[in-house]
Amino acid sequence: MIDRSDLENLAQLARLELKEEEKDKLQKDLESILGYVSELDQVNITDSNISVGHALVTNVVRSDTNPNETGADQEVLLAEAPARSGDFVKVKPVLNNK
Repeated sequence: MIDRSDLENLAQLARLELKEEEKDKLQKDLESILGYVSELDQVNITDSNISVGHALVTNVVRSDTNPNETGADQEVLLAEAPARSGDFVKVKPVLNNK
């Protein structure tokens, strides 16, 4: 399936420096992978109910609506903050401005 020169060309393209024992192992691994892909290619799926794409996917995200009036809970939330500055929650600086 994959000969040594193909493997060495792939290694060169991937800029891999492989030892001989690594080439042997990689060649076996690639042959195994290609063999499995070849088996998958022979599977007849024309009569199956396998579906790819959106048919099996349902949207679980809620519609894009605003259930609350903007700012309706602002004062309640700001009252719970440890510190505030106007309409904002006041926090310790996280960036060092040198």
